[in-house]
Amino acid sequence: MSLTVLVVDDDANIRDICRLYLTQDGFRVDEAADGRAGLEAIARRPPDVVVLDIMLPEVDGIAVLTEIRRRDQWLPVLLLTALGDEEERIKGLTLGADDYLTKPFSPRELVARVRALVRRSTLVPPSGQVWRVPGLVVDEGRRQAWRDGEPLALTPREFDLLAYFIRHPNQTLSRSQLLENVWGFDFEGEDRTVDVHITRLRAKLEDGRGGIRYLHTVWGVGYRFEVVGA
Repeated sequence: MSLTVLVVDDDANIRDICRLYLTQDGFRVDEAADGRAGLEAIARRPPDVVVLDIMLPEVDGIAVLTEIRRRDQWLPVLLLTALGDEEERIKGLTLGADDYLTKPFSPRELVARVRALVRRSTLVPPSGQVWRVPGLVVDEGRRQAWRDGEPLALTPREFDLLAYFIRHPNQTLSRSQLLENVWGFDFEGEDRTVDVHITRLRAKLEDGRGGIRYLHTVWGVGYRFEVVGA
């Protein structure tokens, strides 16, 4: 059965381009021309991926994203943003978007990124590896993590990032390594994407949770997963 991509954009030309290339790649495409219609479409028939423009009438993309994450932490969301809207992109990533593209974009890159989101959100390692460190359990088979016995509400990208870190404990990983192995694309010039996701993940793992620290910044290099304070 074909996977469904919901494209939420008030520009009919953008929707037409997305539909053309995504259907050629085997996806089923639903469309919505504003934020309210997008939320109604998700409630009516949940998609496998949402392609979401930030600048929308009725309900803007940031509000749609916030509502999506309130309902579902796992639904992959790809934002479409204007070239100069860095602050909006950062805000979107902070609120739980998994990826973004700036307009104008290559339709082939859109398809590739959607494919990557689907692959990452449905990947279950054959071993079903369960990792345990002080205060933290990460179950790759179930794609779930617990902190002090409480489930963590992680987005697909946040879980992939945590899983990659826990597979490489005490190693300093550069932003380019994380982009290549977690995002799966050449994000040259987009290191801020990693930083925003690290900030979100660190807050969920550490804030107000007994003083144990897991994610450490190695200035000028990248990040390291190491249990400190247990």
